[in-house]
Amino acid sequence: MAVTDLFAGEIATELLKQLLVISRKCAFCRSSAEQLILYIQELLPIIQEVKHTGVELPQHRQRQLDNFSERLSDGLDLAKKVLTAPRWNVYKSLRLAQKMEKFEKTVSRFMNGIIQAHVLADVHHVRVGIDEKFPRLERQLEAMKIGVDDRGGWLGEAVNRVEEERKFEGTLANLSAGMELGKRKLKEMLVAKDFTVIGVHGIGGSGKTTLARVICKDDQIKSHFNNRIFFLTVSQSPSVEQLSAKIWEMISGNTMVASGNMFSLVKPQYDMEISSRTLLVLDDVWSQSVLEQLKNKVPAGCKILVVSRLKFPLSVVDSSYELELLREDEAMGLFCHFAFGLSSIPFTADKQLVKEVVDECKGLPLALKVIGASLKGQPEMFWISAKNRLSRSQPLCESHEVQLLERMKLSIDSLSENVRDCFLDLGAFPEDKRIPLDILINMWMELHDIHEKDAFAILVELSDKNLLTLVKDARAGDKYSSCYEISVYQHDVLRDLAIHLSNHGSINQRRRLLMPRREAGLPKEWERNMDQPFNAQIISVHTGEMREMDWFRMDCPKAEVLILNFSSNEYFLPPFLDDMPKLRALILINYSTSNTAIHNLSVFHNLNNLRSLWFEKIYVPRIFDTTIPLINLQKVSLILCDIDNSLDKSAIDLPRIFPRLSELTMDHCINLNKLPSSICRMHTLKILNVTNCESLQELPADLGKINFLQLLRLYSCPNLKRLPVGIGHLVWLKYLDISQCITMECLPEGVGGCTNLEKIDMRECQQIKNLPLSVVSLHSLRRVICDEEVSWLWKDVGKVITGLCVQVVEECFNLDWLSE
Repeated sequence: MAVTDLFAGEIATELLKQLLVISRKCAFCRSSAEQLILYIQELLPIIQEVKHTGVELPQHRQRQLDNFSERLSDGLDLAKKVLTAPRWNVYKSLRLAQKMEKFEKTVSRFMNGIIQAHVLADVHHVRVGIDEKFPRLERQLEAMKIGVDDRGGWLGEAVNRVEEERKFEGTLANLSAGMELGKRKLKEMLVAKDFTVIGVHGIGGSGKTTLARVICKDDQIKSHFNNRIFFLTVSQSPSVEQLSAKIWEMISGNTMVASGNMFSLVKPQYDMEISSRTLLVLDDVWSQSVLEQLKNKVPAGCKILVVSRLKFPLSVVDSSYELELLREDEAMGLFCHFAFGLSSIPFTADKQLVKEVVDECKGLPLALKVIGASLKGQPEMFWISAKNRLSRSQPLCESHEVQLLERMKLSIDSLSENVRDCFLDLGAFPEDKRIPLDILINMWMELHDIHEKDAFAILVELSDKNLLTLVKDARAGDKYSSCYEISVYQHDVLRDLAIHLSNHGSINQRRRLLMPRREAGLPKEWERNMDQPFNAQIISVHTGEMREMDWFRMDCPKAEVLILNFSSNEYFLPPFLDDMPKLRALILINYSTSNTAIHNLSVFHNLNNLRSLWFEKIYVPRIFDTTIPLINLQKVSLILCDIDNSLDKSAIDLPRIFPRLSELTMDHCINLNKLPSSICRMHTLKILNVTNCESLQELPADLGKINFLQLLRLYSCPNLKRLPVGIGHLVWLKYLDISQCITMECLPEGVGGCTNLEKIDMRECQQIKNLPLSVVSLHSLRRVICDEEVSWLWKDVGKVITGLCVQVVEECFNLDWLSE
């Protein structure tokens, strides 16, 4: 800010005072003075605003203000002469009046000309600032979703934090005497010849699963069992048939059991005996009857470690160990790690207050972890309030699961309303199952009317507060690559908390209508209240096979998300879908070993507002027989579905069925040989994911006609040998993933036409030995992920393309992901 700005303000103020006097005393100058008063009154706030912002103006604009300041100074001198001129000197008064009119015109030109130009310039600067800001936000979202840079934005950093926390928890056995004792005791039991079934039990959140995983990674245990250690989560509502088949598959090494409809071709031999030492860990077992049934399916010679909140009798297990809670010093160390990022209380904190909060967590690792994270960075008064609320809870013991939930509720109460609602939505998914990131983000966007970037921000906040866990696909390697390799997992105690908080109030007025575990049919409580409308926005059903007669009529006028979890070969869609006029997202997940045939597809006729459709392990062909366009559908995801070559039919007109589709995903689909040619006419399509489809052999030649396609993922399609030549016409394409397309021979010469391409992932494409010359035209390219053999070619390209990062990946031989 220049000094003249200050002077201009003072001159204008003084001039205004003089003009007010002139307007009252001098008849010849009254009209000019009154007009000048209006100008000066409009001008003064502008001058004051410029003064107080402290912003340095451009030189040319400052010069204009300097000149105007001089004119105001001359005007002040003129006003003083008018006031001192004698009234009897008419000639002098007329001359002064003429000068006043001239001065008025000068001020008028400045106010109506230069000032207006300044306003337009400021508007332009603001607009340019916004135009720069929003693309920057979009770029941040892209970096977060597809991993354009090494960090991957918030999500990449959150994933890295989770990896660090996992390493920290891996050392918990060394930090905790209780964990160390439990580890030693369990190791003794596992190597002893007298014990076949060993149990470890304790209250929810006490670290039982953590201890079991530590045992599985112990070098002595791995050596004793020759690395034949298998981990299986049972949960509250298991299918004993599926778990039995999974056990036989893992122990025998026969993977054909889980391959879709091929289950019937292989008959498990449960009565076989194994000669090699084997350890089977059954985690989260809730029922003695389930345990007894599974024991009978485990081959002789296999040891079993059972992890449960229950203490099973010695008639079921040979020995049992109760996990001790953390001692005071151990609890303090764990709490401080999550509350302060330190191993002890910092000197700036109130030690007594911190100690009282830690004492109220009663040595429970999960409570220490979650409550510590919720208090991180909060003011002292917040801590005091938290301590008081914790102290009002009842004592914890094995029978007081509700009191544990009430303690954990403290971490939820500190969340903003939107974040809290998103946490409660997690209760809609089955326990001990990974939640696909795409389902969660899409559901939050539909339910809470938030943008995708805000949904990702909420996800990261919940992860930072340890209210959910971001799980990276083991095949992705160490570095964050894209959000498509991430899923969400929630501790069963936190899921119980979400359901507990969602179940308050009348069942017809609840915002979420949830089934905590799988049942044969719909809950009796729902049936008793079916005479009144259910006002839930999200409804989650978890059953076995459902026929038409198994449903009852439900009026759900406000439902926006419906999640149907089931396990069966046949499934009749609920008739009450007709009474869901606001439904935006429909999710069908089949947990059986074979694909399900869906009936009652006529309900789609009334789903005019449906925007998102997720089918998992469904027999697809009948879906494409529909003649009713789904006019508002924007996302379709087909996961583990049997396509049965239905998309090969030339008669399928995808643009007519899905006129507004922007995202199509087909993952692990069976019998998908090729994509229909009509997909090339889907001009609204922006994202196309065809991944893990081993039958896919070719792409449509006209794929380049999908004008606005931005993301093309063809990950792990081993029989796809080439990309269509016309791919270079995809000028808006930003992300191309052909990783693990092991027979892909080359990138097409025309790929250089993808001028907006920012990232290429081509890891494990061993057949690609050369790059087309046109890649030097990819000026927007920022990141390439590839193998060592082809990396030097890309590094040469990097000499031409500024800012190109070439990431060489190491082959990952970890098979832990197979259990998912």
